[in-house]
Amino acid sequence: MGDRESAAAAGQGVETMSFGKMTSTIQLIRTVKTTDSEGFSTTTDTVLATVHAYREQKNMSEKWRNSTVFQEATTLFRFRNVPNVTVDTTLVIVSDSVRYDIISVEDVRNRGMYYEVFAKSTEASNG
Repeated sequence: MGDRESAAAAGQGVETMSFGKMTSTIQLIRTVKTTDSEGFSTTTDTVLATVHAYREQKNMSEKWRNSTVFQEATTLFRFRNVPNVTVDTTLVIVSDSVRYDIISVEDVRNRGMYYEVFAKSTEASNG
């Protein structure tokens, strides 16, 4: 009996992820702050990867109500593992010109195939 059958037998819903559900294009970005010799700081963005992802805005589904980051997160992203890129809370996601700070990262079912990321949108600061 596979994972799907055992979960269904236990009465749990199993959500599958396919490329057809990954309709958003996102960029995983590392932001680095450097200070020059005169003490001025400069922020540099480095795009680590551009991938297709499933994106879900915050709603009142059971998944969001049971989430420990429900209060802070505004968006859920799911995307395939990116080789040679460690996805963690120091990265930023950009989707449709909106920046998102990553709050939590989870390896879905601990298989190393998909990441589930809760993030919050950030407002651009002027100056």
